[in-house]
Amino acid sequence: MRSPAELDDVRWSELTHAYGSAEDVPELIRALYGDDEEAASEAIHEFHGNIYHQGTIYEASAPAVPFLAHAALHAPGNREDLLMLLAVLADHDTAAVGSPRWSGSDIAALCAELRAVLPELLPCLGDPGRGVRRAALRTVASVADLLPEETRALAVERVEALYAGDPVPAVRADALIVLNLFGRVLEPLDSPLAEVRLAAAQLAAERNGPPYAPELVTVLAEDGADPDPGEDAFPWPDTSTREERLTGLLTREPDAALTVAARWIAAGDTGSRGSWLAGGVAERWRDREREVLDLLLAALPHQGKPASLLRTIGYWVERLPEPDAALRDALHERAGADGETAEPALLALVRSRDPRALDLVLDRPGARLLAAAARHFPEAADRLIPVIRRELAAGSTGNDGIALVQALTPFGTAARAAQPELIDCLGTRRAAIVAARRLGANGVHTPEITDLLLDATRSSDPSLRASAAVAHHRLTGDPDTALRTYETLLSSKGQTHWYLSGLEPMGPAAAPLLPLIEPLLEAGYDWTRAAAAEAHHWITGSPDRAVPVLAALAGPTPVGLSALRALVATGRSPRDLHPALHTYIASPERLITDTPLSGQDHPDDELRTLSRLLLALG
Repeated sequence: MRSPAELDDVRWSELTHAYGSAEDVPELIRALYGDDEEAASEAIHEFHGNIYHQGTIYEASAPAVPFLAHAALHAPGNREDLLMLLAVLADHDTAAVGSPRWSGSDIAALCAELRAVLPELLPCLGDPGRGVRRAALRTVASVADLLPEETRALAVERVEALYAGDPVPAVRADALIVLNLFGRVLEPLDSPLAEVRLAAAQLAAERNGPPYAPELVTVLAEDGADPDPGEDAFPWPDTSTREERLTGLLTREPDAALTVAARWIAAGDTGSRGSWLAGGVAERWRDREREVLDLLLAALPHQGKPASLLRTIGYWVERLPEPDAALRDALHERAGADGETAEPALLALVRSRDPRALDLVLDRPGARLLAAAARHFPEAADRLIPVIRRELAAGSTGNDGIALVQALTPFGTAARAAQPELIDCLGTRRAAIVAARRLGANGVHTPEITDLLLDATRSSDPSLRASAAVAHHRLTGDPDTALRTYETLLSSKGQTHWYLSGLEPMGPAAAPLLPLIEPLLEAGYDWTRAAAAEAHHWITGSPDRAVPVLAALAGPTPVGLSALRALVATGRSPRDLHPALHTYIASPERLITDTPLSGQDHPDDELRTLSRLLLALG
């Protein structure tokens, strides 16, 4: 260890941390020894931002360790926080230790410093403060794989003593986890302490993997149902919490996860843990939506503020062919009430295709609600379009304006009724890009509209220029403006795929652009190649150049999904892609991830649909 008297022996100004020179480190370390508790706490906070920044360490991190260890023992307070800082600083991938990159790395140097001072920190395992003992266990865990035999023996002896006799069950559970890191495989599933049983079950499940033994699932379900919120276990050698690790562990085996989630929800869904776990199953596994929604419905009465849960329900209910009546009734009851949960409940009701939702939406319209209603009730154009027009006329901007304009899409030619509002949107640059596209699709050609579109092609926004140019061509049949606009856009540096995706309505009229598009078929950026291939097919009508490019990109990624979509449009299904397509269909696990927070359709559903369509092409 090194005391503050030795700070000047280190050339801190020649070292760096997250914010540049580390010359401020000595002052922060000295602050730990002062009488100003606020300054000491602020110094620790600063260390979490400079020598340890979002999981990254720096040149100055390792030299700081012996000083931080000294402060943990000798400074007046903050021992728990300093031990935890040392622990997270030393977190590392144990598999990387033997790699060539380990030697000489900042993390190797830091772990060496902590390993050297650890014998002097071991007495902290006997500290009267339970938080300090837990943080000390976490510090030992961070370098458990690197300790020399003598230090290892001392550490194991002290940790075993905590496991055997500490008065705090959570400390005993932590000690069990650390012993496991030292290779001491203990499985006290019959322990009288719930915390110890839970830790033992989690360790056994991690060690053995799925499918999990029934006795482990039982312990995780029963003892994990209502944990002490202040007793989250520390001692894994990374920054994840017990809850994060347990959720990740359980979602590897959906049946076990749903069993545990059901028990946690029945016990009151403390901290939304059961409903969160159930939602994680739907995010990871296919075709479990109905089971998950049954659990989420059961969790609703336990939620004091269920807005987030209702959004999750709304996301998954859209994927059921026929949502259950009990779920729709529960959503209808909440959608008709006042308060902050009414809107997410109503949105979920709309997505469940319940006809009662339409009247509620019209009573209190919002952009997202109207867009969802238009999508699920296109037959109600005569009722929805006037409300959408009214909301647009009121001056909706930003995402609301975009959603309202896009809400007109399902109505086809009936959307022409909103022409005045679309013209105003384009003229005032509110949701102008989607308004330009909608005006072009509507097919109504007036001098006012074409003048506005021409003006928009001179905008500083390249996406608006592209959309307006194509819309102008759709209405007038004159390709010159669109060709000039696209020649400029495709000749410039940037994300050209954004503009290529809007060329479809031009078809063969965009042929003069082929000399600019064809080189992009070999571009380095995947999205550019995909967009260029798609555009080439639209323009030439021939899939010959497009299909090889798209087939090479096709797969369970966002760009791969776009390529599959474009392949379906070509009507070609390359035979060498068929084995992969069968895999995309058959996988029980989702191959493309998403989250209910996105609010979009799940891309994995489209992956399966497109794969089936391509196989059907033969």
